[in-house]
Amino acid sequence: MADVNTTVRRGPTPHKAPADKPGSRKPKPKPKTGSKRQSMLNTQKLAPFKYDMNEVLSASAMDPAKASSFLASVIAKGSRVSTRDAKDFAKTFLESGDLTKDEFDKISRLMDKYSKYR
Repeated sequence: MADVNTTVRRGPTPHKAPADKPGSRKPKPKPKTGSKRQSMLNTQKLAPFKYDMNEVLSASAMDPAKASSFLASVIAKGSRVSTRDAKDFAKTFLESGDLTKDEFDKISRLMDKYSKYR
C-alpha cells in the first residue's frame, strides 16, 4: 500500500510576466540603417603615412607651419570622414597655389595607399 505521508516535490516554476501588463511590452527592433562603406585612412598605419606626407610637404613650397596644419587636417578628415573629403580639402590648396599638381597627385596616391574601406 502507498504511504499516505509522501509528498510530490516539483521543481521551481519559471516566472512569467503577464503579457497584457502595460509596461511589459518588448521594444520593437529598430531597422538597420546601413551606411555605405567608404574609404578612410587606416588608423593603424598613420605613422608611415605621416612620414611619407612629411617628405612630400617638405619638398613643397608650402610654409612649414601651414604644412603642419594641413597634414593634421588631412589626417582628421581622412580618418573620420572619408579620403574623398580629405582629397577635396587638399584640392582647395591646389587651387589656391600652395600645392602643385604633381604634389597633389602624390598626396592623393598616398591617401589611396594608406586607406581601407569601413
